[in-house]
Amino acid sequence: MRAYALAPTPVSPLTGGLADSVFETAVRTPDLPVLARRPAPGSSVWEEVSAAGLRDEVVGLAKGMIASGISPGHRVAIMARTRYEWTVLSYALWTVGAEVVPIYPTSSRDQVEWILRDAKCVAVVVEDEQAVMTVGSVCGALPLLRHVWQLDSGALDELTARGESVPMTTVDSLRRIVLPDSTAVIAYTSGTTGRALGCALSHLNLASSCDTLLEGWRQTAAPPGEQGSVLAFLPFSHVYGLMIQNLCVRGGLLMGHEPDLSGEALAAALRSFRPTYFYAVPSVFEKMYKTFHHTAHQDGRGALFERAASTARDFAAALERQRLGEGPGPGLDLRLQHALFERTVYRRLRLAFGGRVVRGTSGGSPLSRELSHFYEGIGVYVNDGYGLTETGGGVTMQPLGREKSGTVGRPLPGVDLMLSDDGEVMVRGRTVFQGYLNEQEATRAVLRGGWLATGDLGWLDADGYLTITGRTKDVLVTSSGKSVAPAALEQRLRTHPLIHQAVVVGDNRPCVGALITLDPEFLAYWRGSLSLRSDTPSREAREENALREEIGRAVAAANSTVSRAESIRVFRVLAQPFGVANGLLTPSMKLRRDAIVEHYAAEIDSMYQARSRSPRPNVPEEPPGWDESDDVFR
Repeated sequence: MRAYALAPTPVSPLTGGLADSVFETAVRTPDLPVLARRPAPGSSVWEEVSAAGLRDEVVGLAKGMIASGISPGHRVAIMARTRYEWTVLSYALWTVGAEVVPIYPTSSRDQVEWILRDAKCVAVVVEDEQAVMTVGSVCGALPLLRHVWQLDSGALDELTARGESVPMTTVDSLRRIVLPDSTAVIAYTSGTTGRALGCALSHLNLASSCDTLLEGWRQTAAPPGEQGSVLAFLPFSHVYGLMIQNLCVRGGLLMGHEPDLSGEALAAALRSFRPTYFYAVPSVFEKMYKTFHHTAHQDGRGALFERAASTARDFAAALERQRLGEGPGPGLDLRLQHALFERTVYRRLRLAFGGRVVRGTSGGSPLSRELSHFYEGIGVYVNDGYGLTETGGGVTMQPLGREKSGTVGRPLPGVDLMLSDDGEVMVRGRTVFQGYLNEQEATRAVLRGGWLATGDLGWLDADGYLTITGRTKDVLVTSSGKSVAPAALEQRLRTHPLIHQAVVVGDNRPCVGALITLDPEFLAYWRGSLSLRSDTPSREAREENALREEIGRAVAAANSTVSRAESIRVFRVLAQPFGVANGLLTPSMKLRRDAIVEHYAAEIDSMYQARSRSPRPNVPEEPPGWDESDDVFR
């Protein structure tokens, strides 16, 4: 095994709970704006809420919870999108020692019932009437559930009014008995396979990585002399979103909320809120790049964008070699080209982030090195972070001035990291969770001698930088015995503008294959750009042939990064994308591989059978007939 950890950075030890930071900031800097809210959904106007104002709202709601019988150790579920009330609610519950149980608002009836019953929730806060009906349909099976509060019907105002007679001394006494090891959150895993497990996370688990990041990297959140600001839009139902919330509240960063995850709503919110730091998952960064690409081509500036993007990547790669001591940095010609594109292209692209973003973080799954270089080259360095639900958030970060794209950096101070003999990432430290709720056997399976077995595969380079290569449970084994980690191939496929999603398959098959969905916006543009003139039937056939060739080139490009035995030989383009609604993505936008393979079993069988009916010359050490990519379309 190989183990690495950065030297410890002095961080003040946590002495109480997460809610203490709300009260401490209100005393220290009462007028500091800490939250921003809009008077109406979608408004471009943001009203700032001071630290003292947030504390008063939290206290009022905490009193209402006490008046409603919520006591230390009680579990209250929050089933809502990322909105202002989520933050106030969570800190009010932590103030009285209650435990927050996040539920994705898109969860099914069965998922809601399972979480509320497994966690023994005494109350649930929902967003709208539809959610009330969902919870109402399962109430009969939940004898412990006492309250269902609906945000859109004014529940928080009613709770605050109910608690007016509760003395402040009661709130203070409850807050002071919350200890760092008290459970703060029961976060249910997305459940890519099997039933979701409730991860018990303490106040210390959730605060540790936030405080370490604020201690060592706070200066990266904003230009010098400015207060950092973050637009929270990732679900607080996921630990990544919770980490963003806690970073902002503990660090005094201004936080706004955007509940609508559509591209249009996010773009509008970024333009009006204008954050200084941007957090997202790789699919968001990929989508933004494709939007840049698509818009440029539509406006007739496609060639200009391609040159600017290539220059950005080359410039960032040269900067990286320089900071790692492996090169002199960008040469004169490259610097001149970059300066030209800064005036004509890059600063316009940065407006998509609001115009003030200086850095960003991608998490949830690996971000490609090429995409990281692109964003650094246009002036928004995006580092790839790593963490999981069981660690309460991030466990690695890029060392300042020694950032290395394509990796997730090095372990945070206070976190020990090592690789097992089979390449599994093992983590130890204050961020590691307390265990799975009601699941001692599952807890013992992942907590081994103080180390958390993450289920992620990775490798450490000579300088201790970690690269995540996939999940242990996702590794495919072809019928010839070749093991293949699909994540890198899928990531490479998604870099093509036409490809929206990709799932690599091949367990017990003669070769590796892929299921692909297309980006509808770029597909429409691509079809319109073809210079084909003829009658409709012939044109359609020629379009499909051209599309097959284009996807084939994307597959060939992905194959160039792996060995021949690991390369994709067959693929099928699907008519519909994988989504949360059809059960093929988790609410945190991760692939449900088992569900996808089961759902498309007939298509996968047909894909391989079609190829096997077209024998080709034998290839040494590989089954006959699998020497090229198939272009089978649904």
